[in-house]
Amino acid sequence: MFAGMGAQMDTLVVAWLVLVETDNPFLVGLISSTRLATNFVSLFAGAIADRLPRRLVLAAVEFTLASLGLVMLVIVANDLLEVWHLFTITFFVGMARLFQMPAAQSLAIDSAPPDKINTAVALTTMSMNLNLVVGPLLGGFLFEMFGPQGAYALIAALYTSSGITALFVRTVRVTRSEQTESMATAVLQGLRYVKGHQVIWAALLVAVIINLTGFPFHGTLVPIFAKDVLGRDAAGLGLLMSAFGVGAVAGSMFLSLFPNPKKVGKLLILSVVVWHGSMAAFSASTSFPVSIAILVATGFAFSSTLVLIMTPIWRTALPAYRGRIIGLRVLAIYASAVGSLNSGGLAGVFSPALAGNVSALVGIGLTGVLALVAPKLRRA
Repeated sequence: MFAGMGAQMDTLVVAWLVLVETDNPFLVGLISSTRLATNFVSLFAGAIADRLPRRLVLAAVEFTLASLGLVMLVIVANDLLEVWHLFTITFFVGMARLFQMPAAQSLAIDSAPPDKINTAVALTTMSMNLNLVVGPLLGGFLFEMFGPQGAYALIAALYTSSGITALFVRTVRVTRSEQTESMATAVLQGLRYVKGHQVIWAALLVAVIINLTGFPFHGTLVPIFAKDVLGRDAAGLGLLMSAFGVGAVAGSMFLSLFPNPKKVGKLLILSVVVWHGSMAAFSASTSFPVSIAILVATGFAFSSTLVLIMTPIWRTALPAYRGRIIGLRVLAIYASAVGSLNSGGLAGVFSPALAGNVSALVGIGLTGVLALVAPKLRRA
């Protein structure tokens, strides 16, 4: 939760700084893509999480992110900020986060018995989604009250707290395998394992689709809508993103009530369709209250999708492959780089509404095609 709150604040503040400094929607998309530039390393990050103590990997990541937050604090406090600083620091933040997700999610599942995996995934997702409520609000209001230095002071403190708490994480069993093969061989073994399980690779492809079309919506387009369509400041953007977070928390809380749900595959497909349908509805809105209400529904579908992607994966995957599978899940985030560039470019050349509608239609269409070619996912 500490790390997620820091990440949400950082994402909001960086996007707003780029938009304010340049007034260029394309650069807002480009900064999101920069965060994902080294995502190919996630394959090896997952293999490392399967070999080394996961709590130590996680702690090292959080302390690195805290250090980068302190660098930004020094830069903005001394009025030295230039756009290239934002891109450089964001690049290294993205690289550090590659190791965060495999270690953190594998730790959570290591502590859950098989019949409680869905609840574990839902609660872990809920803890992250709580930050979608608090993080943007804090980030937006701190930015307005104290400038970016106020936001970065809290970001650095949150990452530091996360690193300290990671050192105290314990699991009920050790699933880390004693492997002697090379790192490249371990990665190839993980790829072969995933290839042999349709449910796993299909769920990972859903992750690719939502990162291509869904994530750029709230990461790139919502800030543009807030400023250019709804006429709001950073605090208004914080309210919009917090409404999204409220819906996300509600979605993960709802799914946590069902430890072993049935028809997960069909529910996953439905969640993706609802998510993207709400994006189209938001794109048509010019009312701030209506936009807030729509984002609650968007957040609910977003959170449900994230939980429902991981549930069939964890039901199928062997513990020894958890880190590498999460590494592939992180690799799927690469699609956000393309999606953010496309969304930012379409919003700049045409309009934010067109960019939102294109993302919605592409997301629904690709999900429909996948549902046809992966019948085992539909039956999961």
